[in-house]
Order: sequence, then structure tokens, then C-alpha cells
Amino acid sequence: MYKEYSPVLSEYEKMALKEIHEWKNPNLNWFDKAMEVVNMPIDKAYEAMKNVPGFETVMEKSFGGIVNLLNDAAQKTVRPEAIYSEYREKGNSIINFPKDIFKLDLENVDKVIGYLGAKYKSLAGVEGAATGAVGVAGIPVDIVALLTLNLRAIGEYATYCGYDMDSQEERLFALNILYYSSSPTDAAKQAALAQLIRIAKDVARNKTWKILEEHMFVTIVQRIAKSLSIRLTKAKLAQIIPYAGAVIGGGFNIYYTDKVCDAAFYLYRERFLAEKYGPKIIEETVKPVDNILDYDYYNGGEIKA
Repeated sequence: MYKEYSPVLSEYEKMALKEIHEWKNPNLNWFDKAMEVVNMPIDKAYEAMKNVPGFETVMEKSFGGIVNLLNDAAQKTVRPEAIYSEYREKGNSIINFPKDIFKLDLENVDKVIGYLGAKYKSLAGVEGAATGAVGVAGIPVDIVALLTLNLRAIGEYATYCGYDMDSQEERLFALNILYYSSSPTDAAKQAALAQLIRIAKDVARNKTWKILEEHMFVTIVQRIAKSLSIRLTKAKLAQIIPYAGAVIGGGFNIYYTDKVCDAAFYLYRERFLAEKYGPKIIEETVKPVDNILDYDYYNGGEIKA
């Protein structure tokens, strides 16, 4: 839970930190509960689809090999200089490079971030409506578009908070935000949060990451991608089940994007404060994993706690 930190934090930052820690220990909202209620028919629908010849092969090929490419492509569309220009236009003349942002109070950062989440939720709703009308055939295209949109949103939040998305640790952090946001159970959320906490603490401690061997990085990304494809496909199938669709409807893309944007908003702001005041700022809702790069934590499409 929230702890008192050094008085060098501004009053705004203290309140923000409290809100971040409370977000890490949430109560389920009505939509989360609704998702739990319909999990059984969704699971049954997915199992039925697995019996369709070629379905699993199509799903694995659609996501397993391209999620890293989607991440790369999405991050290349983020324009850091445009974001730094926003800072300067709002009176923060010192902002020319990522690390300059850490000289600001979090309140200044939040003012520039503004209603970023609302923009992406609106885009997600438009995209979901366009592809959702196609039915089952449109699910792979819909998920690819949804992941790309959300990876770009994560990249923008990261850039606003002073982080460079070119590094491997930041790319893995982004993918684990997607994983966390798709987690259907508390146990799965804790497992993903353990990964996020480890990466955040490593970066805050200026721990040097060894460049991952290409095959290791690819394997980790593929395992995250496989789990994401299963979880998101189940959720999209719910939209074509009459009684489940009444609960979930076409709003899943907005719901999922809201979860992703919330996670990025809170986690990057916590990391921003950790850069300024030290890694102890990062609240350990769950114990961070010992080694983020260990295959054992990416097992069979599920990240172990």
C-alpha cells in the first residue's frame, strides 16, 4: 500500500503516487465482473473454433511472428520531437531530449499528457466497428489493428514520461502491458505485473541489460504473442455469441484500450517518479520475478507467477 516518501516529492506527486498504488490494488468494476460471467461460454466458443481445420494455424501465424514487427512499426509512428514541442508550447522550454522531462514536476507532465486515453479509445471504437461487422473472418485483422493501436498508445505514454522506446527492455515492457491488460484472472494479472515491476526496477536502478540473443528475444515475444492471441480471440468471439454479445457487444475494443491506457498512464508515471526519487517508489503489489529473461516465466502461452 501507499507509503510516505521523502518530502522532496511535491504535494501533487504524493497524491499521484497514492492513486497509482491504489490502482495496483483495484476492486473489480462491473465490466470486469461481466467478463468473468461470460468466460465459460467464451471458452466453449474458442474450443469449438479450435476444431475448425486450420484455425489454430492461422491464429499462430497471424500473431506469433508479427507482434514484434507490430511493436516496431507502432513505435516508429510515435513522434518524440512533436511531443517535446508540446512541452515547450506549454511553457516547459527546457524540454529537448527524453531525460529533460525528469526535471519537471509530475503535474507538468500530466498537463501535457492531457486526454490521451480518450483519443485512443475513440480510435479503437471506430476500428472495432469497422472490422466487427465481418464476423469470425475479421477477427485476425481486428486483433492486429487493435494491438497496433494500443502499442502506439503505450509508446506515446512512454515518450511523454521521458522514455525511449528503441530499447529492448522498453519493447518488452510495452508487450507486458498488453499482456497485463488482457489478463482474465487476478493470478494472470499478478504474473504480468511481476514482469512489469522487474523491468521498471531494473531501469530505475540503471541496471545494464545484456543485449538479448536474437533467438531468445524472439522466443519470449512469440510466447507473449501466443497468449495474447488466445485471450483476445476469446474476447472477440464473445461478440458473435448472442447472449454474451448482449453484455460485451462491440465495445470490447474500447474496453481493452481503456485498460491498456490506464496501465500505461499509471505505470509510466510511477516510473517517472522512480527516475526522480529512486526505485523504492515502485510499489511491489506482487514480488517481481527474479529474471525477466528466464524462459520459465513464459511457459505454454501463460506467464508464470
